[in-house]
Amino acid sequence: MGKDARVGTRIRGTAAGVAVLAIVAACGRRGAPPAFPPPEVAVVEVQPGTVSQSYEFSGQVTSYRRVEVRARVEGIIQQRAYTEGTVVQPGQLLYRLDRVRYDAAYRSTLARFENAKQQLGRLEPLVSQHAVAQQEVDNARSEFEGSQAAVQQAKKDLDDTDVRAEMEGRVGRTLLDVGARVTGPADVLTTIERLDPVYVSFRPSSEQLTAWHMDPRARALIKQGSSLSVQVALPDGTLLPRLGRLDFVAPALDAATGTQEFRAVFGNADRLLMPGQFVRVRLVGFARDSALAVPLRAVLSGLGRQFVYVVGAGDTAVVRDVHPGPWSGNLWIIDQGLQPGDRVIVDGTQKVVPGRPVRPVPLDSTGSIPPGTDRPGAGR
Repeated sequence: MGKDARVGTRIRGTAAGVAVLAIVAACGRRGAPPAFPPPEVAVVEVQPGTVSQSYEFSGQVTSYRRVEVRARVEGIIQQRAYTEGTVVQPGQLLYRLDRVRYDAAYRSTLARFENAKQQLGRLEPLVSQHAVAQQEVDNARSEFEGSQAAVQQAKKDLDDTDVRAEMEGRVGRTLLDVGARVTGPADVLTTIERLDPVYVSFRPSSEQLTAWHMDPRARALIKQGSSLSVQVALPDGTLLPRLGRLDFVAPALDAATGTQEFRAVFGNADRLLMPGQFVRVRLVGFARDSALAVPLRAVLSGLGRQFVYVVGAGDTAVVRDVHPGPWSGNLWIIDQGLQPGDRVIVDGTQKVVPGRPVRPVPLDSTGSIPPGTDRPGAGR
């Protein structure tokens, strides 16, 4: 092949290559996918306001009143007249002790009393007749009064062989049973606990107490008889269907724990609260002024920190570290990290890329995107 033929072949090959590249480029421009629009997110604009605030503490149930049942006299237990764990009424018989000795003592003192009474009755008319000395009458009267007191004591001892309940309540297990010897008041036979109402005690820390005392409204609520509402969550998480009231605040801190005892009283006709039970106590009625709060789900956690997504300049997503405070219903009070006017992303955070644009829409009062607005990510 000649030189001119080879040059012509190269020129035609180069032109064909350029044509192929042009066709590929044109096809590439026609087949490129469109850019994704910014994801739609629901936002709230945080503004200072008064936010209701509640506090939770660990609490323990105690009986409204607890008494130890003791015998006033000694003797052998002949009968236990109650069933352990049942509710007893005032005056109900609990134990009966051997009464032979006390019955004999009562009858003996009663006989002496009758004799002294008759002796005094014989002597008193003789005084006016000067038949007996006044001293004899005085001695007879002293004997009469002494024997009368002895009868009363002997009758009381006899009655005390029946040990009865002093109040209504649930009686515990017996500590001494039939056949055991009771030595007197030193021996505890059983206990009775009044379960309606009951007390629930809890202990705020000294730091919490200091924060309350710095707020005049909070300071007024942590006093006995205040309008503070006390709720109790049972061990399974359900709320007790009634509120309690604060009825006691310890006058000083516990030196061992640095806490102060608070106590609320609750009605307990259904016996849902039992002495010794541990519960969660929630104090309702506090409020914080000029607080910034966001829905709970807006606060995210990761790598040992808590943060929110904020819509910044140019509608771009920005990560903002925050220090959340206490909860208030479905809101989380933010102590540090947010400023008034910040637009915090609540819904659609899973599609947010920091530094990339987003399309913010307002969150309505029910915590969802307003009707008629596309859901986050719609239109893709």
